[in-house]
Amino acid sequence: MNPKGQIAIVTGAGSGLGAETAARLAAAGARVAAVDLNFEAANAVAARIGGVAFQCDVADPMAGAKVMESIDAALGQPRILVNCAGIGAAKRVVGKDGPMALEDFDRIIRVNLSGTFNMIRLVAARMTGLEPLEDGERGVIISTASVAAYEGQIGQAAYAASKGGIVALTLPIARELAQFGVRVMTLAPGLFLTPLMHTLPPDAQASLAASIPFPKRLGQAGEYAALALHCVENTFLNGEVIRLDGALRLAPK
Repeated sequence: MNPKGQIAIVTGAGSGLGAETAARLAAAGARVAAVDLNFEAANAVAARIGGVAFQCDVADPMAGAKVMESIDAALGQPRILVNCAGIGAAKRVVGKDGPMALEDFDRIIRVNLSGTFNMIRLVAARMTGLEPLEDGERGVIISTASVAAYEGQIGQAAYAASKGGIVALTLPIARELAQFGVRVMTLAPGLFLTPLMHTLPPDAQASLAASIPFPKRLGQAGEYAALALHCVENTFLNGEVIRLDGALRLAPK
């Protein structure tokens, strides 16, 4: 799909991978809805790229429905969705204080997995009713997993489960939406220089970068955004999860 002139929704657009993806889509001519729980951050990105900011808790079904109505009214119905909204937390199943609180597990699943699915279902319902473009395509959905979906480390049980769920969603949803000409892809980034990574001291960042076979550095948000844009533009990409990790395989801890 040529993104020029199309409506694109990017969740988690206030920072990191989402902000860079929103900028890359806007530069390619898309009209971008920058969605984030932090409206101020989303608005700053939207102002910079010529998009429109929207505040939303993507895991809240009512908030999701409301933001979709707002996007419809402000921009029109989307043909592109990139799910970048997500959170991370490290906690052992059995720690010094006993078993991990179930609510801590549920929170990660709610935001990362349920939030991704919530946006997919709401946007797909709109995409399926649009007029087809070239090749019969009506839309493309891209979600964000993680290499932790495959090699979750100690303390990442909840995070790995949430990202593994996104991986598992990809093919069945792609198969279901194929009849409508809607493609479904997932990207699984490795160690990237995101705002969370910036909070680590330089020596910790360098140690993590050294674990990557090649290139021996942390991933850049622009590299994720470039791959997301390619997934939009390459119509033959469908139902696949692409690792973006410099050949990294995570150690147990």
